[in-house]
Amino acid sequence: MIEWLSRPWPWYVAGPLIGLTVPTLLLLGNKAFGISSSLRHICAACFPAGLSFFQYDWKRERWNLFFVGGIFLGGILAVLLLPNPDPLVIAPQTKEDLAALHVSDFRGLLPEDLFSWSNILTWRGLVVTVVGGFLVGFGTRWAGGCTSGHAIMGLSNLQWPSLVATVSFMVGGLLMTWFGLPFLLK
Repeated sequence: MIEWLSRPWPWYVAGPLIGLTVPTLLLLGNKAFGISSSLRHICAACFPAGLSFFQYDWKRERWNLFFVGGIFLGGILAVLLLPNPDPLVIAPQTKEDLAALHVSDFRGLLPEDLFSWSNILTWRGLVVTVVGGFLVGFGTRWAGGCTSGHAIMGLSNLQWPSLVATVSFMVGGLLMTWFGLPFLLK
């Protein structure tokens, strides 16, 4: 059983399980699936400044904080108790494309060539982490939610803004992959 749990699950198992989160949350309490709103709840709880954006009953949404905490704890437990014994599988063409950009260390989940302290503390690393993090946070707020909220919850509810947001996320990701990342990795 443990060996089965420690291997990546195929898309046709993991996908429907993620998809079933939507009706489960709706049936159990008319709750919407989303992760980015939890940062607002944390800020409202821990830093109750005079900003109107943080003046609401965050306690009504504490279930979301437990949900995100469970995701975080589940990730830690999975890494510690259920490590995948197989090497990371990456398509050969992707490996070639990344090798051309000087990314070739695929021992872990994240390539060391990109996500080591020596690389993060360069100007390119700071641009990717600080500026990229700000842009993701700003875009999430501007779009009214994150990829999980829009692509999983919003699309399943046939919401037009979620379709626009999801298409925009995909286009932005493709543009960054083809134009931004090669520039940053030169």
